[in-house]
Amino acid sequence: MDPVSSATKTVILAGGRGTRLAPYTSVLPKPLLPIGDRAILEILVERLKEAGFTDITLSVGHLAHLIRAIFDNGPSRGVNLSYVHEERPLGTAAPLRLVEGLDDTFLVMNGDVLTTLDLNELVRYHRERGYEMTIASHERRTRFDYGVIEADVSGRVRAFSEKPEVTSLVSMGVYVMEPEVLELIPGDAAFDFPELVHALVDGGRNVGVFPFTGYWRDLGRHEDYAAANEEWSAVAGGSADTTE
Repeated sequence: MDPVSSATKTVILAGGRGTRLAPYTSVLPKPLLPIGDRAILEILVERLKEAGFTDITLSVGHLAHLIRAIFDNGPSRGVNLSYVHEERPLGTAAPLRLVEGLDDTFLVMNGDVLTTLDLNELVRYHRERGYEMTIASHERRTRFDYGVIEADVSGRVRAFSEKPEVTSLVSMGVYVMEPEVLELIPGDAAFDFPELVHALVDGGRNVGVFPFTGYWRDLGRHEDYAAANEEWSAVAGGSADTTE
């Protein structure tokens, strides 16, 4: 077992309602939607276990009893699995307040991410650079379905682009953090990761990016969920881990 993973706690955020994947998520929590013959969350836990990350906390909320019913009956074998429960929606960062024992470097993952990212390499990168938070990132290309106009303040057109494509560096929903980050999460309100990143950056804290060019899908949208079902069996059987 890699000494990095064996000493690193992991929190999987699995409490959201997954409204963009309705109507599926009216009967199943998003992390339990199937990819092939297994739930997204089962795949996540299995890949964490294979990488040596065996101390895992699931933050649950929406339809939590279904997640517990699955994981209390098999897929958690070989890992130390615990739960924290959001009694009310807390956003994407505030659930970390509920997790005990985050007193050293820890890993946080959204419960709807499929990736071949080398998590041990991510944690090593974070520690070597002395970041307080490292955000795993991926390039995402977005094509506009319209002609885009650039105009000056007088209304005169200066440029026109027909259905341009924009490339952006986006968060993969995978983070490494130091315990000091938790100090910035308020104790009595919902709080999201963008707010936490803003608080860190505005406070002059050390936040870094880990660029990754291998396989990654955020399964929050119907088109990405459908694509993952077509791709994952081939991807998981190969070696797609690539960093820059």
